[in-house]
Amino acid sequence: MADKDTENLTDDERRKRGGAPDPVLPGEQAPKVDPPGLVRWSFWLWLAGGVLLILSYVLMLSGKASIIARIVEQTKDPQYTPQIIADSITSRLWFMLFGAIVFALLFMLFAYKAREGTRSARTVLTVLPVVMVLLIFVIAPILHFLTAVSLLVFIIAIGLLYTAPQYFPKVGKKP
Repeated sequence: MADKDTENLTDDERRKRGGAPDPVLPGEQAPKVDPPGLVRWSFWLWLAGGVLLILSYVLMLSGKASIIARIVEQTKDPQYTPQIIADSITSRLWFMLFGAIVFALLFMLFAYKAREGTRSARTVLTVLPVVMVLLIFVIAPILHFLTAVSLLVFIIAIGLLYTAPQYFPKVGKKP
């Protein structure tokens, strides 16, 4: 049930007061969102960063022979045979590619929600790259140049989201 003060407000006015826009019921047309230019740029940077992230792991997987050769050369422990190292690196790279795809999809989802003005999506987009970097360094600390570039793109995209605080209003104590 809507409050008498907020029932005649537009979604933008409701969002400025800290409320959520009205839900879109089945069969209804969703209202057109007009985010600030920097938020739009941030959305496209999130998409580009996700593509770069996936591309970096595709390239690493295609060049896994050189990675395996380098690690075999550096490994001094006779317990780890070249076959064990090759299997381990291959499975880690496939796992990281799958993870990159999942993170790219999450970035796309939350960037879309942030473009609509959802403050919690901006917060998730701030935390998600940190989680991704921690996972990269815990699971497979092998970094490709494009992975580093995608991280830089994500940092810029986060910064752009924080340049429009009026578009992401603080939710008040009262609903």
